[in-house]
Amino acid sequence: MAKKRILIDMDHVMADITSQFILWYQNATGTEISREELLGKPEDLAFPQPRLIREFLHTPGFFRTAQVMPGSQSVIKELNQLYEIFIVSAAMEFPQSLSEKQEWLLQHFPFIHWQQIIFCGSKKPISGDVMIDDHVKNLSLFNGEKLLFTATHNVDMHDTGYRRVNNWQEVGDLFMLRNVHSNQSVNPEPDKTDSIFAPVEIANVQ
Repeated sequence: MAKKRILIDMDHVMADITSQFILWYQNATGTEISREELLGKPEDLAFPQPRLIREFLHTPGFFRTAQVMPGSQSVIKELNQLYEIFIVSAAMEFPQSLSEKQEWLLQHFPFIHWQQIIFCGSKKPISGDVMIDDHVKNLSLFNGEKLLFTATHNVDMHDTGYRRVNNWQEVGDLFMLRNVHSNQSVNPEPDKTDSIFAPVEIANVQ
């Protein structure tokens, strides 16, 4: 049986871009912005000087030095043994990010083969069974199961119709439980939901 395909976004999902924005903004202006101040606001408008945020995205070193999202390495490494994993990032808007993201993945996720990395302009042509992304605009283009990964800019989105996962612990618990159920079921009943796996409830962030 072919493995199910999981597509994983990079920014705000694997790479902690919010903390990078905060750090670089403080270094550039001397002003410290807390994560709480960013909740529910678009990324490029959440800071007093939005122009700087857009400049950071085109500045060498911004993506390369981002911190890893807690728990992502161990969970993705385990998922990589059970599922067909692809890292998908709409990176073409920021050309200098292509080499930086590739180097970043090689450093922090060395078990991900280069053939599992997809850099694109739009995620619309990408197909798979599950997509994990922090942007509704990307999930809305996807035909499989959609998992909305919590980020500061999307915490107020409660009626998207997508399952929300708040961190990598929840992602790991979700897929590991599904894998156990799959292995224990000799004659599994067909799933009556749109999910390709057994349904598991994940609470939304309030």
